[in-house]
Amino acid sequence: MDQVLYDYELNATTWVYLASLLSIAVFFKFNRVWSVRNLDLLGLIAYAPGLLMIAPQFHDKPQLQQLGYVWLFTCGALFLIRILIDPLMVRRPLLEPNLLPGGMAFLGISLLLFLMVNVLTYRPSERDLAAARQVDIVLATDEKAPNHPESLADHAATGNRPGYFLMMWLPSVSTAAIMDANAQTVDEVSRQQKQIAAARATAILSHLAVVVGLVLIGLRHFDNVRLGISAATLYLLLPYTAQMTGHVDHALPAALLVWAVLAYHDPLVAGTLIGLASGMIYYPLFLLPLWCGFYWQKGLYRFLGGVFGTWAVLIGVSAFLLQDTPAFLESLKSMFGWSNLIASTTDRGFWAFSDQTRPYRIPVMVGFLVMSTGFAIWPAQKNLGTLISCSAAVMLATQFWHLDAGGTYMAWYLPLMLLTIFRPNLEDRVAMSALDEGWFSKRRWQLRTRAA
Repeated sequence: MDQVLYDYELNATTWVYLASLLSIAVFFKFNRVWSVRNLDLLGLIAYAPGLLMIAPQFHDKPQLQQLGYVWLFTCGALFLIRILIDPLMVRRPLLEPNLLPGGMAFLGISLLLFLMVNVLTYRPSERDLAAARQVDIVLATDEKAPNHPESLADHAATGNRPGYFLMMWLPSVSTAAIMDANAQTVDEVSRQQKQIAAARATAILSHLAVVVGLVLIGLRHFDNVRLGISAATLYLLLPYTAQMTGHVDHALPAALLVWAVLAYHDPLVAGTLIGLASGMIYYPLFLLPLWCGFYWQKGLYRFLGGVFGTWAVLIGVSAFLLQDTPAFLESLKSMFGWSNLIASTTDRGFWAFSDQTRPYRIPVMVGFLVMSTGFAIWPAQKNLGTLISCSAAVMLATQFWHLDAGGTYMAWYLPLMLLTIFRPNLEDRVAMSALDEGWFSKRRWQLRTRAA
């Protein structure tokens, strides 16, 4: 950042202090100390110590990192309970922030610019580029590529990063710099620069999409743009967003899920976005029972058409790019999470510190599966509010059994959780009254009108 702002230096710990105090000053309701909004705000701030303990500067202290993952799991468990009881909270008083909309918008835009400049001024680490290099090897056309020991199949077999194989090509833009000397050839330097540029552009556009999506949801679905601006500003203000800004596999799924909620009144568009998100990181696949339950009375076939159509396109792209059959099959397993289900090893995260605790991941997965499928029938009467809160619950619960750095992928549920915190009563936003008519329904109605 000091390359843009002269003599600027702000480490992660200082940012936590400043961001926490500013969040309290702007969003804490001092006239209603024991309100649910204040408890939610303090709970979000409570994530910060766990994020600091797993920061890169503490990689040489495994005990401290283990405590950090336990801290994140504890905060996540408490918020999971909070989100699950949210549909029962019918009385939702309007608790607006302590700052006027103009000041809130200025604060949000300033934070967004600072975070985006942070993405542009840092380069990815060797760990971030490892998976991208493996994709380059698989996509290579020379005869030695399929026999290379570092193949896509080898990477997918670890199960640590399930999802679409092209997501591996976009490395994370972290704060750890790498030396250009690590590149052996001019072609390798060129490929690395393309990967870095693609990752930066994708991360910036994804965060921008999250912010714009939150504001538009407040404007169109909450009938109060100030609530949308508040959710977007708090998203940018939290220490997690500053620490994980450049991670594409965090930000891109978050943007797709936010815009799926924004487009909920069009089942085909929502299904396309959910299908794309589930193809990218696999875990939104477990949102299907909930969203199918929401669209059950109206829009179900359009929603499923969007999901399956998107999957077909992604699989077709994989078949076209991956000429090697084993690599294509491994990419399908990774896309639909099979490699993650059977994986048993990881080098970081809650499940990486002890072999004795790893078998407990199985009952956690079973409990998650019961919860996610149960959303198909509960709540019986689903509205936009329950759709948002239960979607946040599903994506939050994935953190408890995700192998690689589980608990740190907060962007998958954080925007949805912020919408749950700020949302008004949305009991009237149900599928039967809120959805647009499909093209076939409109066409059939026109034909019947003409015939009559």
